[in-house]
Amino acid sequence: MTTPTSRRRLLQGAGLAAAASTIAAPAIAQSAPPIRWRLTSSYPKTLDTIYGASVLLSKYVGEATDGRFTIDVFAPGEIVPGLQALDAVQNRTVEMSQTALYYYIGKNPAYAPFTTLPFGLNARMQTAWLYHGGGNELQNAFLAKSGVIGFAGGNTGAQMGGWFRKEIKTLEDIKGLKMRLPGIAGQVLSRLGLVPQNLAGGDIYPALEKGTIDAAEFVGPVDDEKLGFNRVAPYYYYPGWWEGGPTIHFVANLAAWNELPRAYQAAFEAAAAYANSDMLAKYDARNPGALRRLVAGGAQLRAFPADIMDAAYKENTALMGEISTKNEDFKKIYDSMLAFRNEEYLWWQVGEYPYDGYMIRARTRG
Repeated sequence: MTTPTSRRRLLQGAGLAAAASTIAAPAIAQSAPPIRWRLTSSYPKTLDTIYGASVLLSKYVGEATDGRFTIDVFAPGEIVPGLQALDAVQNRTVEMSQTALYYYIGKNPAYAPFTTLPFGLNARMQTAWLYHGGGNELQNAFLAKSGVIGFAGGNTGAQMGGWFRKEIKTLEDIKGLKMRLPGIAGQVLSRLGLVPQNLAGGDIYPALEKGTIDAAEFVGPVDDEKLGFNRVAPYYYYPGWWEGGPTIHFVANLAAWNELPRAYQAAFEAAAAYANSDMLAKYDARNPGALRRLVAGGAQLRAFPADIMDAAYKENTALMGEISTKNEDFKKIYDSMLAFRNEEYLWWQVGEYPYDGYMIRARTRG
């Protein structure tokens, strides 16, 4: 079992805590000021894979700084509601939050691509674009206008298409349905007759149970099982074409960030990067078992009909163009992401997809 000291040394030895290579840990403790931040999350504690990333961030930041920089983590409602996390950071009610930037497209649709867009990037592509394709630079230039800075803090991988109270066989079947569906995907499906609703994670089950909504998507098997959607909506659809690889962000108040000593910033960046990779690894490890349990408990897996997929793709392409003509920030970000996606699928077509496709067929053959 690792100890706090050994974990701190691991971070420092990997070059993840700035100044650790040149300043001994006791010197950091002696010279660095004690700083305490508050983090408000958009996700309930029951979703330990997502919410747990904030706990992980706090843990490693504290250990890497000998407890001099501490981050207290709060669930939705303990300080502000889940969907007010960004506002709380902007007005410095708290120093930072854990949230999904696409929750805030009502402020500006340019927030969305940094989380995900319909028919956008898968998880690995999203991370590659942010880290090495110019995404982070575009992101933080845009976020700076709102007085905040963002750090990738997790990814769920490709999500499911959600839980429906009735079977969806054709495009006609979605017309008039009220569905929890945040982000630009809600706008896409509203053009096809669906009525999107934006609800925080903890509010979805009661709305679905009471019939206030007819369908809901959240993440995938692990979290959906915890939230119990299968008890009130039996049909479980895939794929979640609107969330091929959504990034969860840690968002900090820019002024508060700039006040941090550089060593603290580096410890934070390292811990965020670890949380970013750890979340996806946990989902990949846990989703298969959760999916088996859901199906064994009566969930009925269904693929979205081809006419819904095709109509959604067509409407999404049109919508992206419309938003781009009206919003200069969005166009700049979307063009970058689109170019990256097209280039990445050149490689996926040759490397990743043929391998995965063969292995799936091999598994089916036994």
